[in-house]
This record gives sequence, structure tokens and C-alpha cells, in this order.
Amino acid sequence: MKIELKEIAIREVVNNYIDNAEDGITGYDDKLNIRPKYQREFIYKDKQRNAVIDTIRKNFPLNVMYWVKNTDDTYEVLDGQQRTISACEYVAGKFSLNYQYFHNLEKEEQEQILNYKLMVYFCEGDDKEKLDWFKTINIAGEKLTNQELRNAIYTGTWLSDAKRYFSRTGCPAHAIASDYMKGSSIRQDYIETAIDWISNGNIEGYMSKNQHEPNANELWLYFQAVISWIEVLFPNYRKQMKGLPFGKLYNDLKDNKYNSKEMEKEIAVLMQDEDVTKKSGIYLYVLTRDEKYLNLRAFTDKQKVEAYEKQKGICKTCGNHFEIEDMEADHIDPWCTGGKTTSENCQMLCKHDNRIKSSK
Repeated sequence: MKIELKEIAIREVVNNYIDNAEDGITGYDDKLNIRPKYQREFIYKDKQRNAVIDTIRKNFPLNVMYWVKNTDDTYEVLDGQQRTISACEYVAGKFSLNYQYFHNLEKEEQEQILNYKLMVYFCEGDDKEKLDWFKTINIAGEKLTNQELRNAIYTGTWLSDAKRYFSRTGCPAHAIASDYMKGSSIRQDYIETAIDWISNGNIEGYMSKNQHEPNANELWLYFQAVISWIEVLFPNYRKQMKGLPFGKLYNDLKDNKYNSKEMEKEIAVLMQDEDVTKKSGIYLYVLTRDEKYLNLRAFTDKQKVEAYEKQKGICKTCGNHFEIEDMEADHIDPWCTGGKTTSENCQMLCKHDNRIKSSK
């Protein structure tokens, strides 16, 4: 990768500054894409934004920025978007500092700001080099998420369309799925989750394959299908449903037949079961019947010692004697048939026999 350090005056950056919410933010005489479509929305808080202007007015140095040079001699801000927008919006009169807008300043003060030099590394390279640099410099300030890093590499017609559904404040995905999704749409959590689901974990492969597709219809239709599947299976919403890997369950189980009413009855009972320590896992359990999702309450050390002493160290299955560290606690009556995690229902088996029993 070719890298060159330059000084760029703020007056150059704010020249022809345009903020278009849908199409991004540009400046530097329309040659700099300050917020490419793959980037996040402006997220600086007032305190951070004001600190940038205060730093500039005191003529203190801002951290170095990085621009990527494109093949058509235009540029994209790789790192420094928030600082750049802060400076441009102040000069454009979008906010004040200490009750002073840019136009309230003396001419000399305005010139000082416009002549302030930003230290910018100009970077040229292929996609892999660009991503490596992105990861390397993403160590301070408002760090980019993994999905924002991917967006930087796989920007194109497909991503622009996908962001309409998944990456805006109040986007369609948020409207239909906020009860089930964790994270923030503008920090790209929704789109990351949707791609992870549809690609079975191969996010970069899916984005690379679809980068130049004209739209993201496949992803949006798939996502709607997953949410509809959830709502039909579990019409009674509970907060424990938020953040579960419903897309991956949909991929594996969508053709299975389930009785929603019977599942709801079982869920209601399990929610009150003290042995079930992970309530969110109940939804995974009723679909898969795998008890590992429930994190069933384990026998205490006291209960294990009591059972071991009562059995005099003899395994209940093979009849051989073992030290306690070579044995494991087991439910006499299995949890799935109503057995509870109590001293009366505890027996000690050697590790070999317990694991054979557990695998059956």
C-alpha cells in the first residue's frame, strides 16, 4: 500500500460541503466522500463534537486522519469522519460553541479555523490492504464494528439497498424485529445478524458474492420469513426471546411441524421451573429438545458429598469403588421425567457410566 502524509487546511475540506442524509456527506470540492454509504451515521455526542472545535481554536493538534484514494482521483475518509464532520458543521453554522457560532467570530478567528491544518495520510491499495489498514487504525475514538469494517470493503449497489432495510434509524427491520434483535441498526448490528443467518455464518462470503447485485431483495424477504416464523410459533412474546439465534433455527427447523399451543403451555411451565437457570434457552429447548440450552441447575458440592458417603464410594451402576473426584452426580429420576435437583434425587456414578447414561 502506498501511503503519503499531507497537510490539508479546513478551508479546503469545507469547500462545497454537502450533507445529504441518504447519499452521504461530501466536501473537499466534491472530491472527498466524508461519510460513504457504508459508514455509520454521525454519532458524536455534543461534548465530543465541541472538544474537536475547542482543539482547533486553540491550535492544538488533532489525531492524524486517513483518506483512501480511489481510482478516479476522489477520496473516502477511512478514519476521521466524526472529527471532519464536526469541523465542517461548525463552519457551516450548524451548532455553536460557548454560544458562539462561526459567523459570530471575529474575522481573524474565522481565518485561524479555516487555515488550521489537518494531518492526513493518503492511502492507495487493493481491498485486502484497505481492510488491513482499517483494522490497524481502528484503535481509538468511536471504534468501528466488525460489520462496519466489512461494509467498507463490500460497498456497492447491494449494500446500499440492504442498508435501506437494516441500517437506518427506524428502518423496516427495526419496525418488525426490534423485540427479537439486540444491538443497534445504525451500528450495523441488524444487518450483520441478518447476513449471518442467511449465510450460516459466512458473512464476508455472502457480501462478496452479492456486492454488485442490484438489490438486497433476497436478504429482506428471508429476514421477513424468519420473523413471521417466530411470531407464528411463539405468539406470546416474552423478553427472554430477544437476541436468540432464530435465523439459524429457521434454517434447520423451518420444515418441522410444531404445535404452538402445546409449546406455549410447556414454556409457561418451564419458566417457573427452578432447575432451569437459563430461561432464554427454553425456546431453543422446545424446538430442539436439547437440554443443554436450559443450563439445568447442578447438584451442590454438599449434595455430592452426602450421596458419595451414603453410597460409601460405590458406583450405583458398575458397583466398583471410586474416589469422589472420579465420580459425577446424576439424577436418579431424570429431569425430563420430572426429577428435581434435590439430595433425595442425587446418586454418584463413575465418570464412565455417567457419560454413557447421558449419551443415551
